[in-house]
Amino acid sequence: MSAPRTPVGLTVFFPAYNDSGTIASLVIRAVQVAGTLTPDFEVLVINDGSRDSTATVLDELASLYPGRVRIVHHQQNRGYGGALRSGFEHATKELVFYTDGDAQYDPAEMSLLWREMRPEIDWVNGYKISRSDPLHRIIIGRVYHHIVKMLFGFKVRDVDCDFRLIRRRVFDVVRLEKSSGVICLEMMKKFHDAGFRVAEVPVHHFHRAYGRSQFFNFPRLYRTAVDVLRLWWSLVIRKDHLKARSETIAA
Repeated sequence: MSAPRTPVGLTVFFPAYNDSGTIASLVIRAVQVAGTLTPDFEVLVINDGSRDSTATVLDELASLYPGRVRIVHHQQNRGYGGALRSGFEHATKELVFYTDGDAQYDPAEMSLLWREMRPEIDWVNGYKISRSDPLHRIIIGRVYHHIVKMLFGFKVRDVDCDFRLIRRRVFDVVRLEKSSGVICLEMMKKFHDAGFRVAEVPVHHFHRAYGRSQFFNFPRLYRTAVDVLRLWWSLVIRKDHLKARSETIAA
């Protein structure tokens, strides 16, 4: 008789910044849903220097779910990319799912991605069925989507959907460096260039019920445009990540 198969482990993590109004419901829902997928799971929240009551809410959740919910507190805000890198570094399970702490995605739909994580797939990317944002954000989002797809040669349907399930071992190959929101472009480009295989799943996108976007203001848009061009120069023109990988393999 063969030995019973060890359950696949799952880390669910949320980067959170001033999300005290939404993060509790997301964590509770994540605990409930992850438990239906595997008995070996953890929920991790990266509190990225929040200035509201997010830290207090998260500490209460950790007390409510001991051994299941872990909190990492950043004393200073490290940016969206810094929060994501921290989440990937602190994840301990074989599969890592993440989405944002603002509740514009439903963590329950991680089960859709879970079903698509077949042995031949390395990461599953969600794509929005319909974007539930004000018109100006929809327009800016579409322009951004088409520009970066052209610049980086992406084939995925949605470059701006922070709803992903990833095998943790891919980070043995891919090293993320960015601290801003362009880390998602960095991630997808490096995944693609390393030959990791992707599946795509449609997910729902909801209206922001609490707080406001940290992205959609003109100074931030300008900084993002500069960051995108710098990333394009590094990854597409200079191919710095491929050179570094070749040097590591040679060494």
